[in-house]
Amino acid sequence: MLRHADVVIDLQAGDTGKGKVAHHLARENKYGAVIRYNGGANAGHTIYHEGKKIVTHQVPVGAFYNIPCIIGPGCVVNLIQLHNEMTMLREHGFTVRLYIDKRCHVTTEEHLSEDGKDMKIGTTRQGIGPTYRDKYARTGMRIGDLVKYADPSLPYELIDIYQFLYGNPVSNLDVLLEGAQGFQIDIDWGDYPYVTSSHCTVGSVALNGVAPRYWRNVYGVMKAYETYSGFKTFNNGHENARAQIILDKIQELGQEFGATTGRKRQVRWLDLDGVIQAMYINNITDVIINKVDVLDMVGTYGVFARGKFHEFKTPNGFRGFVEDHLSTYYKPVLNSITWSTSPEKI
Repeated sequence: MLRHADVVIDLQAGDTGKGKVAHHLARENKYGAVIRYNGGANAGHTIYHEGKKIVTHQVPVGAFYNIPCIIGPGCVVNLIQLHNEMTMLREHGFTVRLYIDKRCHVTTEEHLSEDGKDMKIGTTRQGIGPTYRDKYARTGMRIGDLVKYADPSLPYELIDIYQFLYGNPVSNLDVLLEGAQGFQIDIDWGDYPYVTSSHCTVGSVALNGVAPRYWRNVYGVMKAYETYSGFKTFNNGHENARAQIILDKIQELGQEFGATTGRKRQVRWLDLDGVIQAMYINNITDVIINKVDVLDMVGTYGVFARGKFHEFKTPNGFRGFVEDHLSTYYKPVLNSITWSTSPEKI
């Protein structure tokens, strides 16, 4: 029986280091499962595990610790890419126990072909939008209708996530829910139409069968600056030559390239007002701020708050301002604000 659920949410436009945070939590806590609750092969989580850099797309981070991994019904799955990813993980020596909810929709070659023609949004061209469109048009293909439940040749097992979470009345099951993409590109809350096709908020957790009463900690992950991968212009609100030179340097030092597409990410200063909106809507209990080390290397710290731009030359001034602003304008009490300066750990 489900007891507690911890949730990892991206407070920006993706690419904030959610995979690193989920990897850390999976190592530090005794979870009975790690569940992906949205998106599909468009996700790219860069993990540093025991000195090895590994990029995952569909398999949850529980794979690195032999924890059961579940792809939930809110996700879509590319079975060919999933087989390749499972092979890669096993070649690295990981024993992966992967389960897929029978309601999960399948991305087909037709979806990939259609999405590959996108010249408007700047998608990852992984067929995600067409797959979700067919799901809601009730013309899609669910994996439970495609694959037999007990096929020993498959590197995963189909399950009913309800039975997994609630079928054993005496067990005390704690789970970690690992999100993909980010709040600023959520299908409802993002800058439409420059959005993804899934729900990137904590509400998606409930859609995957884990009701709010079970939520324990909701970890909001962000960077000390913001990035975006897509075709829209990522307006930084501070247009001048000097600012652009600094932002270009942040892009270079931060190695801001999409883990799925390899595209260069656009960079802008941190927008605290947008972050606070995401925190309220997702009921954040803890905040992790990644890549402040990149700003340390540049030596300039910029942040928008309450419609005004603030620039700092010292890390202490920047960190103090951010923490004070979050504490002042986000009324729920945060358990913690963590600044991370390592690509491998919190």
